[in-house]
Amino acid sequence: MTIIGGRKPVLEALNSGVLIERIYLLRGVHGGSVDAIRQLARSKNVLVTEAEKASFDKLSHGTNSQGVVALVGEKEYIEIDDLLAIPSGKNEKAFFLVFDEIEDPHNLGALIRTAVCFGAHGGIIPKHHASPVNETVSKASAGASARFPLAKVTNIVAAVEELKKHGIWVVGTDAESTKNFTDIDYTLPVAIVMGNEGKGIRRLVKEKCDFVVSIPMSGAFESLNVSVAGGLIMHEVYRKRMKT
Repeated sequence: MTIIGGRKPVLEALNSGVLIERIYLLRGVHGGSVDAIRQLARSKNVLVTEAEKASFDKLSHGTNSQGVVALVGEKEYIEIDDLLAIPSGKNEKAFFLVFDEIEDPHNLGALIRTAVCFGAHGGIIPKHHASPVNETVSKASAGASARFPLAKVTNIVAAVEELKKHGIWVVGTDAESTKNFTDIDYTLPVAIVMGNEGKGIRRLVKEKCDFVVSIPMSGAFESLNVSVAGGLIMHEVYRKRMKT
């Protein structure tokens, strides 16, 4: 069972259709968003319970829940074939994210939130050596992780090869690359690979990429946080597609 805390994340989860077991409200909380949660939960037959502060604090684990938490079922993953069917079903060019051993749940959540904002169709994560899609990811994604399609795979290299077989161009990221991330034609079907916070994309994964790009910058730091870098590239995909 996963706990989602916060008014906006809980509303996002309700709207996404994810399985919610129950919503708990801190007794006495009120406001427009709380009323919206009550109304939406009622329409979806989700039980809403008011809880005293001591009980509520145990449920929310002391997070900034704004007086609202939801208990949701485990994240349901899909197969790569199902993932590939999403853009074709919308008559759109594929736009996927590949998370190569992202370990920090805050980074994973932030990347998923940005991916949803800029129209990505889904993502691929490895079964091992990566952050699980847990309540921290849900909170960092403002609830977007509940409705973002994800395929969980044993082998990221094999998954990348499968994407390429279906005509998807795979773009990796590496601070040492001389190719500017703006030089790619993102109007084509693409998958963006984001690597581990410390090690970056693994060598075998990088070798399978059609392009490896970097983000030019000046300053004292050698690289950007992975969620920030991912956000810049995803916005570039969105920007170029909006022009067509």
